[in-house]
Amino acid sequence: MKNKIPLSKSITFLVLLILLSTGTVFGQSPTDIPHEDALKAVLAAKKKAEQMDVLVNIAVVDAGANLKAFVRMDGSYLGSIDVAIKKAKTSRYFDINTGDLGKLTQPGGIIYNIELSNDGLVTFPGGVPIKNEAGKIIGAIGVSGGTIEQDHDIAIVGAKAILD
Repeated sequence: MKNKIPLSKSITFLVLLILLSTGTVFGQSPTDIPHEDALKAVLAAKKKAEQMDVLVNIAVVDAGANLKAFVRMDGSYLGSIDVAIKKAKTSRYFDINTGDLGKLTQPGGIIYNIELSNDGLVTFPGGVPIKNEAGKIIGAIGVSGGTIEQDHDIAIVGAKAILD
């Protein structure tokens, strides 16, 4: 009798086996950016920054706004590391370009001061949602270090790179 496995452990093990065999349990959502695409976006954005002769930090977050890929170009501003990550997160949190969100956060805007939420948001250009071929948002990219126009242009190139 001392070699018997308790019934509760047997049932737990059986349920786990069933879930694993049916594919119900998996590590990544099908609406999440795969790491290959996150790297593709970062590298395309880096190439664009190099063409523009701009030193930037580039961050890609997944559908859950978790950091998935990052590059800091040699010589880019240290302070832009956090800004790039926050631009990507902000864009994913609200599924909008950060520059467009910023228009709504101005004094008198409908969400004035929202940048004070979520441990700090960035509401100026440089954060762009990343969509898959079906148009579903699977992550976001944030770029910081150039002007806001340069950051936005570089982020757009990165976001579109996964569709090529």
